[in-house]
Amino acid sequence: QVQLVESGGGLVQAGGSLRLSCAASGRTFHHYAMGWFRQAPGKEREFVAAISWSGFSTSYADSVKGRFTISINNAKNTVYLQMNGLKPEDTAVYYCAADYRPDPGVVVTDQRWYDYWGQGTQVTVSS
Repeated sequence: QVQLVESGGGLVQAGGSLRLSCAASGRTFHHYAMGWFRQAPGKEREFVAAISWSGFSTSYADSVKGRFTISINNAKNTVYLQMNGLKPEDTAVYYCAADYRPDPGVVVTDQRWYDYWGQGTQVTVSS
């Protein structure tokens, strides 16, 4: 079992920045590909960013490319999402997720593959 706890959400003005953290505990963090997803009110949960367990490979949704950066620190069992240039349409509950993928180059963008999920952290961007 892997337990995931997100933090770092909050209220920010448009153009501002936030850094989300996702701390993992339980089984070893190594060999778990990680992803960030978000769900806005009345909408389905959508992919935001993903990273391989090695950090070698990343993937981003078109809507966040150039603004968000995903990173991983295996020594701290933590994955981060640095969000810059925030827009009101980024307002959502953000979830991190983990999927066992021993291949160091594999990223997982389809949420159906993820086995473990955090409880989510609210991000609100005011205009």
